[in-house]
Amino acid sequence: MLRRRKAKIVATLGPATSDLQTVTQLFRAGVDVFRLNFSHGSHEDHRRRYEIVREVERATGRPISVLADMQGPKLRVGTFAAGKVTLAAGGRFALDRNPAHGDVDRVHLPHPELFEVVAAGQSLLLDDGKLRLEVLDNDGERISTRVMHGGVLSDRKGVNVPDTILPIPVLTRKDRIDLEFALSLGADWIALSFVQQPEDLVDARALIGERAGLMVKLEKPAALDRLDEIVSAADAVMVARGDLGVELPPERVPGVQKRILRSCRSRGKPVIIATQMLESMIAAPVPTRAEASDVATAIYDGADAVMLSAESASGGYPVQAVEMMDRIIHEVERDPLYRSLLDAQHELPLHTPGDAICAALRDVAQTISAVATVTYTTSGHTSLRAARQRPSAPILSITPKLSTARRLALAWGVHSTVSPDVETVDEIVSAACGIAMTQGLASSGDQVAIAAGMPFGEPGTTNLLRIARV
Repeated sequence: MLRRRKAKIVATLGPATSDLQTVTQLFRAGVDVFRLNFSHGSHEDHRRRYEIVREVERATGRPISVLADMQGPKLRVGTFAAGKVTLAAGGRFALDRNPAHGDVDRVHLPHPELFEVVAAGQSLLLDDGKLRLEVLDNDGERISTRVMHGGVLSDRKGVNVPDTILPIPVLTRKDRIDLEFALSLGADWIALSFVQQPEDLVDARALIGERAGLMVKLEKPAALDRLDEIVSAADAVMVARGDLGVELPPERVPGVQKRILRSCRSRGKPVIIATQMLESMIAAPVPTRAEASDVATAIYDGADAVMLSAESASGGYPVQAVEMMDRIIHEVERDPLYRSLLDAQHELPLHTPGDAICAALRDVAQTISAVATVTYTTSGHTSLRAARQRPSAPILSITPKLSTARRLALAWGVHSTVSPDVETVDEIVSAACGIAMTQGLASSGDQVAIAAGMPFGEPGTTNLLRIARV
């Protein structure tokens, strides 16, 4: 199952994709990472889907990554006596601490922390930004607003506060329960929702330890103020454009996406572009041309992965959506402009031995026309540093740890494999050549460039570069 492409595909599992046959079809169509969305479904639903993924992994012999996506804090209004109201632009509306059913003049806001930070002049967005309120006053018990963009508001619709950092933990009680469950299953990545500052990662990092990679979902404009710090503190990043687009003007989202991509590329952190990529394929067998262009743009920009949400979780054409995404990626990566753009965006190596070796690995592979760059890694560090360089040759990652191989399935250009541990340079050269042949990356007489660390098995010791003929 060698993918003849560099960028990866993430697909969300859900009601439309919960059986072995469909998940197998998704994998064969091109999925590298399966996402479990803990905003929906029961633990038993997620357990069953996780076990199906592992069954596909055993049947195909390929490491498959599982991403567990935490729901995060959800701010919502209370309920209305009539179930819904219509707010007229220019009218007044209040959100207060009174738990009584709301009406056209007011509604309960069951989040006391908001009364501590919301101030006059700020905006409140309701129902995914469909309604916009301007705050006129906040006396600690009642937030008075003017309706700027009106519409229908019904029970328990979401509230977004784009103009301030909210004093709420990113891990709710539900998230903590879900997190432990996901880790007990064996999830490879944990995605943390609604991160606003690097301090938000501390609790999750302590709970996860080394059991999984920590992915940050960038959904709040406040996170952009400390973007580089957040990216540095994370293991990977997801650009969650749905929620980000609620709190940011739509015209700003493309530029912000590119800024986040640049920060991740600079630090060698895998980055996923997510939300509404092939949205129309929820109900149609083909996407719009604009959606195809959106996916292609993310690939041209050097994203590690692109993601399907409802398209694969609940849509009518999940396999076709993956196939379409796979074809778009192949088409972009065949374009000579793609390579030119990657080279133009090429990052200078960081001042570490590992980055120096992997930068040299890229140059050597290109000079000798190597068919593959081979990284031998325990923690995944060497493979990720190699991926940061965006070499033209595929990255064959060899590791003795299945957990590392699974996690690396997300990284750009990495073909992840598991092999027994080695002790000498001769053994790593022999393993590299043999696995390159069996995986379909090399034939007899081809050359490969190899990076590894000595002593073998110690994370973060990348210090060896070899050229070998298969």
